Amino acid sequence: MEIGKRKAAQRMISNLFSGLSIIAISLMLVRSYLPSTLEKVLTDGQLRVISRNGPTTYYEGPEGLTGFEYSLVKGFADELGVDLVIQDEDSFSRIFNAVGKEQNHLAAAGITVTPARSKGVKFTRPFMKVKQQLIYNSRQPAPRSILDLMGKDLVVISESSHVERLQELRETYPELTWREEPALEMIELLEMIHKGLADYAIVDSNSYDLNRHAYPRAQTAFDISDAQDLAWAFAYSIDTSLFDAAQAYLERIEQDGTLAALTDQFYKPIVEVTTGDALLFSYRLEKRLPRWEDGLKEAAAKFDLDWQLLAAISYQESHWNPAAESRTGVRGLMMLTLAAASDMGVKDRIDPSQSIYGGAKYFRNLLDRIPARVTGDDRMYMALAAYNVGMGHLEDARVLTEIHGDDPNKWGDVRKYLPLLAKRQYYSKTKHGYARGWEPVAYVKNVRNYHKILAWHSQHEQRRLAVTHDDETDVQIPLESTESLQPVKSKFSRNSFNTSSLSVL
Repeated sequence: MEIGKRKAAQRMISNLFSGLSIIAISLMLVRSYLPSTLEKVLTDGQLRVISRNGPTTYYEGPEGLTGFEYSLVKGFADELGVDLVIQDEDSFSRIFNAVGKEQNHLAAAGITVTPARSKGVKFTRPFMKVKQQLIYNSRQPAPRSILDLMGKDLVVISESSHVERLQELRETYPELTWREEPALEMIELLEMIHKGLADYAIVDSNSYDLNRHAYPRAQTAFDISDAQDLAWAFAYSIDTSLFDAAQAYLERIEQDGTLAALTDQFYKPIVEVTTGDALLFSYRLEKRLPRWEDGLKEAAAKFDLDWQLLAAISYQESHWNPAAESRTGVRGLMMLTLAAASDMGVKDRIDPSQSIYGGAKYFRNLLDRIPARVTGDDRMYMALAAYNVGMGHLEDARVLTEIHGDDPNKWGDVRKYLPLLAKRQYYSKTKHGYARGWEPVAYVKNVRNYHKILAWHSQHEQRRLAVTHDDETDVQIPLESTESLQPVKSKFSRNSFNTSSLSVL
């Protein structure tokens, strides 16, 4: 009897172990077939990236999201054949905390690789090297060493790699102090120095290169760091499938020249009108414009516009070069994007007639979309700004203008608020986010200047022809009768526009 009980117990234990073994083996088999992170991305059809809306990372342009790092990570998503989903986050600490969580696969936010940060996240190969640069106001003596910073108002962005570097320097210079500002962009530090609101600031060299033309009195004194890497951040994990794919992508675009092309596209400076530019414009007015004058006049008549205004826009865009192509891929006399050209029915952007027609139609469309309460010259100036920066960003600036108690229907007020779209404290609360808001202001100013020169030139030519005709016929023309030779009032909208009301800004 006892022997039977023991055998039964043994069989039960044996069956239990067999069952547990089967369960364990099943779990191992299931575990071995769990999809990798890369497989999940491909299955879900989304690459989820946490970033920081700003000038060197991503922002909304006239044709949608753009930016240097956005273009990099969008290229990675395109290579995987998935959609790119951006989650915006202001704080660097929250960015690092969010990396690797279910809703985010990686961080691409202009992140400098530092030893402290490398303890918490895993960095890819670098896509750019930057140096930390000390910025000063050129109206003041340039500092020559760290010792010159003692007792001065030195400003940096909180939680930045610049703070880490200053903490290192403090070990050698115990009296070194600084002021940390949260939720700022480096362009705002440049503005502070330009306006004399602080003695010094620290910015990355790539940010300085991108924005220095906007604040010319903010100059570099010296580098306070060696070259540092910018890279994407991943969570540490046994599964490196997505990380390895990112590494392979970054290596490929460096080797095939894509990375260099993107760097040139976003970091070449914008050139505004200078004395030399004005002289060159006069030369091209004589040599190039006559080839396109008839086409400009025909398009202007079709869309009820001033042909000289179209000519000014065309010069600002392409210098009247029909084969012009910008670093962002817009082409032709009127520098149309692919999307704008398609919307306007333009099949060949470098065909001069099609480009002029498409640009005129596009500008007419912008004019008609400006709210009816914006009238007179202000309507034209805002349409010009929209031609450059997009209607969405123009509307954001108008909202800011109204919030601050100024008139959103007056260009003189709106142009003061467009540059605020480059400041995080403002663009983080707008519908369309960051924009290089100083560019449309300069764009409108340049077009107005070119437009006025064209009007003056036209008036001069009419007077010259009248004098020539007078010499040939021996007919004296009284001085007062030359009033009839004034340029015809332009038609930029349903109302006429008086070119004499322009002023050189």
